[in-house]
Amino acid sequence: MAVGKEIRGKIKSVENTKKITKAMEMVAASKMRKAQDRMRAARPYAEKVRNIATDLGQANPEYMHPFMKLHDANRAGLIVVTTDKGLCGGMNTNVLRAVTARLRELEAGGTAADAVAIGNKGLGFLNRIGARVVSQATHLGDTPHLDKLIGPVKALLDEYAKGKLNAVYIAYTRFINTMRQESVIETLLPLSHEKMRQETRESGGQHSWDYIYEPDARSVIDDLLRRYVEALVYQAVAENMASEQSARMVAMKAATDNAGNVIHELKLVYNKTRQAAITTELSEIVAGAAAV
Repeated sequence: MAVGKEIRGKIKSVENTKKITKAMEMVAASKMRKAQDRMRAARPYAEKVRNIATDLGQANPEYMHPFMKLHDANRAGLIVVTTDKGLCGGMNTNVLRAVTARLRELEAGGTAADAVAIGNKGLGFLNRIGARVVSQATHLGDTPHLDKLIGPVKALLDEYAKGKLNAVYIAYTRFINTMRQESVIETLLPLSHEKMRQETRESGGQHSWDYIYEPDARSVIDDLLRRYVEALVYQAVAENMASEQSARMVAMKAATDNAGNVIHELKLVYNKTRQAAITTELSEIVAGAAAV
């Protein structure tokens, strides 16, 4: 029964793995609800700040912030938001595939890229492909903190304000629902004029807003655009974390189900092997008795 003992060992090993994946599924489900609540709470603020910044871009104010200007440079910035841990299906693979495609587009157009990595997976990927990583933010935990995010991102914002970058993009995984997440790359800077016109058409208007600034345009616009960037970066990280927990829950559920199927198949093989061994022993006993 050496073969049977080996199969029992495999069954025990798969059962232990199943317990681990089931526990990880339960933990991910608990964290997913909190991450979704945090993400949904941040969405209205991010959308409202985006709309106000868009209106300012159409208002032709007397003060033009550097974030609202187009720069003629041969470098671009890319913020890559990924997870710190694995075991979340193909989520990181999808967003890194989109990042690779964007880097190839920039390279084909003669534009180099400076990258900021938020998350260990993205950092490791950018280092492997030889990208220029100017700053990073890892080990964010289960709750994103704005003070840990703005510091690394500020390296790209300062470069754009100086006119050394022609655009700043942010790549992350947008949360659609528990079973679906979407990898996206959005333009963070400059404010897209095409998107402004599109949002105006969708809102049913063709007008431009005119503002009265208090105390002055520079103070208001500087503070607003800083809030704008902070809101978009925080929202991207919150969406990515909600997507991470959802993807991990689905992946661990699939692993648990697969472990159950493997256990079932191994038990069938074990029972057949055990039955064959018993049949062989009975045949030997009957043959021995007949010989006597």
